[in-house]
Amino acid sequence: MNVNQSIPPVPPFGQPQPVYPGYHQSSYSGQSGSTAPAIPYGAYNGPVPGYQQTPPQGISRAPPSSGAPPASTAQAACGQVAYGQFGQGDVQNGPSSAVQMQRLPGSQPFGSTLAPVGSQPAVLQPYGPPPTSAQVTAQLAGMQISSAVVPAPPSSGLGYGPPTSLASASGSFPNSGLYGSYPQGQASPVSQAQGHPGIQTPQRSAPSQASSFTPPASGGPRLPSMTGPLLPGQGFGGPSVSQPNHVSSPPPQALPPGTQMTGPLGPPPPMHSLQQPGYQPQQNGSFGSARGPQPNYGSPYPAAPTFGSQPGPPQPLPPKRLDPDAIPSPASPYVVDHGESGPLRCNRCKAYMCPFMQFIEGGRRFQCCFCSCINDVPPQYFQHLDHTGKRVDAYDRPELSLGSYEFLATVDYCKNNKFPSPPAFIFMIDVSYNAIRTGLVRLLCEELKSLLDFLPREGGAEESAIRVGFVTYNKVLHFYNVKSSLAQPQMMVVSDVADMFVPLLDGFLVNVNESRAVITSLLDQIPEMFADTRETETVFVPVIQAGMEALKAAECAGKLFLFHTSLPIAEAPGKLKNRDDRKLINTDKEKTLFQPQTGAYQTLAKECVAQGCCIDLFLFPNQYVDVATLSVVPQLTGGSVYKYACFQVENDQERFLSDLRRDVQKVVGFDAVMRVRTSTGIRAVDFFGAFYMSNTTDVELAGLDGDKTVTVEFKHDDRLNEESGALLQCALLYTSCAGQRRLRIHNLALNCCTQLADLYRNCETDTLINYMAKFAYRGVLNSPVKAVRDTLITQCAQILACYRKNCASPSSAGQLILPECMKLLPVYLNCVLKSDVLQPGAEVTTDDRAYVRQLVTSMDVAETNVFFYPRLLPLTKSPIESTTEPTAVRASEERLSNGDIYLLENGLNLFLWVGASVQQGVVQSLFSVSSFSQITSGLSVLPVLDNPLSKKVRGLIDSLRAQRSRYMKLIVVKQEDKLEMLFKHFLVEDKSLSGGASYVDFLCHMHKEIRQLLS
Repeated sequence: MNVNQSIPPVPPFGQPQPVYPGYHQSSYSGQSGSTAPAIPYGAYNGPVPGYQQTPPQGISRAPPSSGAPPASTAQAACGQVAYGQFGQGDVQNGPSSAVQMQRLPGSQPFGSTLAPVGSQPAVLQPYGPPPTSAQVTAQLAGMQISSAVVPAPPSSGLGYGPPTSLASASGSFPNSGLYGSYPQGQASPVSQAQGHPGIQTPQRSAPSQASSFTPPASGGPRLPSMTGPLLPGQGFGGPSVSQPNHVSSPPPQALPPGTQMTGPLGPPPPMHSLQQPGYQPQQNGSFGSARGPQPNYGSPYPAAPTFGSQPGPPQPLPPKRLDPDAIPSPASPYVVDHGESGPLRCNRCKAYMCPFMQFIEGGRRFQCCFCSCINDVPPQYFQHLDHTGKRVDAYDRPELSLGSYEFLATVDYCKNNKFPSPPAFIFMIDVSYNAIRTGLVRLLCEELKSLLDFLPREGGAEESAIRVGFVTYNKVLHFYNVKSSLAQPQMMVVSDVADMFVPLLDGFLVNVNESRAVITSLLDQIPEMFADTRETETVFVPVIQAGMEALKAAECAGKLFLFHTSLPIAEAPGKLKNRDDRKLINTDKEKTLFQPQTGAYQTLAKECVAQGCCIDLFLFPNQYVDVATLSVVPQLTGGSVYKYACFQVENDQERFLSDLRRDVQKVVGFDAVMRVRTSTGIRAVDFFGAFYMSNTTDVELAGLDGDKTVTVEFKHDDRLNEESGALLQCALLYTSCAGQRRLRIHNLALNCCTQLADLYRNCETDTLINYMAKFAYRGVLNSPVKAVRDTLITQCAQILACYRKNCASPSSAGQLILPECMKLLPVYLNCVLKSDVLQPGAEVTTDDRAYVRQLVTSMDVAETNVFFYPRLLPLTKSPIESTTEPTAVRASEERLSNGDIYLLENGLNLFLWVGASVQQGVVQSLFSVSSFSQITSGLSVLPVLDNPLSKKVRGLIDSLRAQRSRYMKLIVVKQEDKLEMLFKHFLVEDKSLSGGASYVDFLCHMHKEIRQLLS
């Protein structure tokens, strides 16, 4: 699916109308408009619940010429609140209609184009300016769907901006291995069905014949029943509001009676009747009569049109809706509550109500856009249609106007027809000799004392609903009773690891605030209790079983945080042996290195998924720990794996604590099931990511967060209609951090084309590489690595040969012709082929390869892009005063100048390469030493110096780290130092030491393959 198409021209809606004599200029948020007198109109026919009532707008005008809005716009709107969240600009949702709808006041005639991002200041307008593509992406960046199918071209309808969110990851180079920590993924910008927090990036407008009307963003005054997150600036205890787990919802939309919706808190709206002064009638279009509020639809036409009536006294302005500084972050979708009846669905295919459903027979029925089944509309959901066939409340209901939204689930969607309890976090700490000796246990216990204050919470909740428990283990397990009534924690030991059970229920899972004193006492005592241990053996499977049994006994879902140091060789279920054998590389048995040693781990993972028990694994190995086996349970339960080889507190403390804080604080969904529905002509056939599937349609995730991506492959298996396109709906049922059962819905409409040339013109290379990498990395489980590499090369050659044969103009066979959108396909594919999973160097361990393999499986498109082709940023070529990020250069040694300094990052690793001829002043400014020879090779922290260059480089490093989901440890590399070999491994356009081809050689090889296919 193509998501990075160029943005078609988009109309800026909601700009101020010119003031004409006799017409009142609309105003907003309590700001006065023009002084022209108002002309009140009588009530219009037809119910319109929940619209924001505003004065009439004035006569219509011709569409402006395309381009940026006139300069006068900024002045006209001065002092008004910028308020454009949804349904404006380049966001087009809703079913198609052949007839253009009349515009509501505040909208702008269709036709003016969207200025380039950043080309004009934000203009404060009645309903706000059209969002830029970056804003749209930020609003809707969440769950995305990826496909190997080459995407189609855009229709003439409104488009969406390209994704801009960046990949996230981190890691570093420990002393022994190539990989320290690899990312699990981040909220993806493109093409992937992405997990719980965040919103999908829509990738195409509604079908091309859709109406050009885009209404005001939100409805009328807030309903008293709305609840939700605090607005920015409203503080509460805990982390800052900017943190990903403490986000605000978009502004609420007013809904018809009987429908509740959660959103930001606000005062109840004033109650008005038609006779009361102070409640503005709503004008329908430029000349249509206005209509008053009709909350209970007592009669369909409560007042006669009053086109010729005399102007009355000016009406007071509507109440101010939002402070300009308090416009909420759009990171959370609207939550809609349909009460006991639950969300409206198609009777046949079970698709949920969405903007593409077509209402017929005056609104009494609707036709499903996925299976064409005709369904009755329940009486409580009925609403009249306007003259275009659209419901008059379409823009008051998120499910009829937005691409992403949530429904509160009814008890029918819960296990055993019982609403879930709030989830729990259990911290399971390895206290064997290795963990104690390195200082890991003491560091962890100190950090947990403060970190427990920042557990994820729902909206503006005072405190998190999540309960916590603690277990320590080596060969046996120690459970702790931390009940608030106790003076000291109590320890209970379970030594029968073959038949695991939980020795206590009451007092094991507790509220942090209630039991704070006991928990603090426990965390102080754990390092001292085991300080003299000599026990080196550990168990693994019984630890997870214990956590799962505890959650089962508490009847809740949850997450286990496992801190583990060594290969589990103690006598217990899941015991492993060291099977690290480099002689198997490049043989048919190499695939066994990626497979789990025993089936016990997969069986355990299935049980965990059934219970909603997700595992996050933090590994601290000094030698082989069989990551391929240990990572099976986190992988199948939707968890994460973090790896810190040869952990040393002084070198790795910052990286570990940063990863831990982010992992504990991020918003998580539990006990989730995802299903993707499609319209006729395409179907989902394959899924890639960290999840478990017990059948061919349901993706089951014990846990899900914004760093996980699900890639979906769609197959085109029937005739597609260019007019109606292809529709996708992704429905995710999950339990929130507060224990609320919810349904998150994402809808997507895609263009279709009949010409191959159109297909190649709109394909998305980054998405294709993401899919091909995941396809190959799964293939190594069952096929020799060489066969997987050959398959990738053949696939790529066939794609390019098809273009040459069917789309390119005739030319000599000796000429290599690539589609414009696929010019980078060979260079990216070569990077995948040279990656450590498919072509390991001598220094890459088996654990490293297994670790990378499971990491890439959950990466989003932006992450795989930078992971396979790292960014190389020259630091000394741009002016020091420049605040923009340097432009990346190609990742090749010939691009390095020995008089410059370069920063290289791939989402996991961060290198600062210093040329041997760098000016002495630069060395002094950056490292506080007088010459190149005095720089410490392998340095991981730059000195904090008060000069422009030092501030700029440290600021850039902080900025890069903030873009990634894992902390990237810095390594300073001097030219011609022994660490330079490590750095050159990431210069992917050059020939690699492991035998990988250079970009030029690979391009020649691809050309030969294409010519063979054509001949």
